[in-house]
Amino acid sequence: MPAPITMTATGLSVPNDPIIPFIEGDGTGPDIWRASVRVFDAAVEKAYGGKRKIHWQEVLAGEKAFNATGDWLPGTTLDAFKQYLVGIKGPLTTPVGGGIRSLNVALRQILDLYVCLRPVRWFKGVPSPVKRPGDCDMTIFRENTEDIYAGIEFKSGSPEAQKFASLFAEAFPKEFSKVRFPESSGFGIKPVSREGTERLVRAAIQFALREKRRSVTLVHKGNIMKFTEGAFKDWGYALAQKEFRADIITERESWILGNKEANTDLSAAANARMIDPGFDMMTADQQAKIVKEVESTLAAIWTTHGDGKWKSKLLIKDSIADITLQQVLTRAKDFDVIATMNLNGDYLSDALAAQVGGIGIAPGGNINYDTGHAIFEATHGTAPKYANLDQVNPGSVILSGEMMLRYMGWTEAADLIIKGMDGAIAAKTVTYDFERLMKAEGDNEVKKVKCSEFATAVIGKM
Repeated sequence: MPAPITMTATGLSVPNDPIIPFIEGDGTGPDIWRASVRVFDAAVEKAYGGKRKIHWQEVLAGEKAFNATGDWLPGTTLDAFKQYLVGIKGPLTTPVGGGIRSLNVALRQILDLYVCLRPVRWFKGVPSPVKRPGDCDMTIFRENTEDIYAGIEFKSGSPEAQKFASLFAEAFPKEFSKVRFPESSGFGIKPVSREGTERLVRAAIQFALREKRRSVTLVHKGNIMKFTEGAFKDWGYALAQKEFRADIITERESWILGNKEANTDLSAAANARMIDPGFDMMTADQQAKIVKEVESTLAAIWTTHGDGKWKSKLLIKDSIADITLQQVLTRAKDFDVIATMNLNGDYLSDALAAQVGGIGIAPGGNINYDTGHAIFEATHGTAPKYANLDQVNPGSVILSGEMMLRYMGWTEAADLIIKGMDGAIAAKTVTYDFERLMKAEGDNEVKKVKCSEFATAVIGKM
């Protein structure tokens, strides 16, 4: 009998016949959904032989909801996602004018889906602008409720901007003096909290440990924004050391331990000089601080992490956002799990998607690991000019469904979807977007198929 997924003290409880709400989406959404749901149902049937089955419940949002109810995001839709915990959606139109700024953002904010989960991997045969797209195998944990998604802005020239500028100038004259053209400036505030940082980084580390990944990189711009992005880095490290001490090693700790292992007679001061190249140019107080860091690290974890034991631990490191965008291209293998704030994650996820075939097959999930609520979604737009033509690539929703099944613990069905995608693309049975790119690279054996036919090909390769 169909039943909702529930959250227990030990995690999700998923019945064999779960009710899962879905939004088919606007524009090309209906085409994509019809293809994708066939793949999901086929994978579940093949994996479990009829013992498990998803009961799909359509809920409305976007143009379809507005046309039917006059509301872009009906309360009944929110109620369904709240009740059934796990759902999936296609691309949605953003309303023009007042009201909700973005339906996608509204769903994330209202349900407090604080993790935007974006796995990035390459399927063999997919055209790519880089030489070794297979090196790109990363999972991004993008904070989903703070930073720019908090949406605190004041429009240039508005009474609100003028009032904000006046109050700010009065309260913080030194800081306000940095504003070059205050009369014509718009103003924005980006809140980044300890609580928001900790729950994101916690989720990233738990995922990395569970999936036996090598590292978690905290990506930030803390060299410039020290009390928001810099704090994100510091809070992330502190959380890792406090809650996962036995299982992790920070990058600086690995240097300290490695130096000591290479030379057991190494003094703390010599070790400090090795981990900080600018040591000799520091003040005495600054040098003393680094030496104390070395001494306290060795005292705290030499017994548990020394003598090479740290090499089997999860590595926690950080990287400045701009160099990260360069190095994910030039040194992709150095990155595994990435935890970052909203705007950095937006840039990174789309840049990485381009390396492995484009946003057309990039999946996404929005998750609250504390309550269990999750909405998996297409990460691309609605492409209305292709609506009802049965042409577009359904890969983004198909792979988002794969993420959803894996989140539910139905890994056998999720694995079949990956196998089917691998097989269909390797057989050069692809939609027009990939067909065009493959032919441009000189592959004349590629077979262009419709959206619905691609789903059939994926099912056939399971």
